[in-house]
Amino acid sequence: MILLKFIFLYPVSVIYGLIVKIRNFLFDNQIIKSKEFHIPVISVGNITVGGTGKTPVTEYLVGLLKDKYNVAVLSRGYKRKTKGFIIADKNASAETIGDEPYQIFLKFPDITVAVDEKRARGIENLLNTNKNIEVIILDDAFQHRYVRPSLSILVIDFTQGF
Repeated sequence: MILLKFIFLYPVSVIYGLIVKIRNFLFDNQIIKSKEFHIPVISVGNITVGGTGKTPVTEYLVGLLKDKYNVAVLSRGYKRKTKGFIIADKNASAETIGDEPYQIFLKFPDITVAVDEKRARGIENLLNTNKNIEVIILDDAFQHRYVRPSLSILVIDFTQGF
């Protein structure tokens, strides 16, 4: 059984690795350009699959910054039933914006929480919707190279190491 998994998964991993290398080459050589923004954009992400604590780190950053700056959080909205750009409001739910953005919205109702599967478009929409936003925190965005963050925070599971 292990040999069968290896025979199937190894070629898939080689193809995936090649695609990632090509994509990184295109970004590194600015054939595909990353978008920069005029305000600080903080990216919180990880390099492993699963819960490493990205959302708690995002919430911690919101708590640190919200009293001094007009903060917005932008998430992909994983597992939501909607598409496109949505700003959380009183009608929001885990189904419309995703469970983690909804959790952040409930915990910090005085900040802007939005979702968009395309981060650059989401940031542009946030800035067009609210001209007072001073800092944007991207939850789970380490691998999204279409946005060049001002600061990237990589969250790891200390029990797994590197």
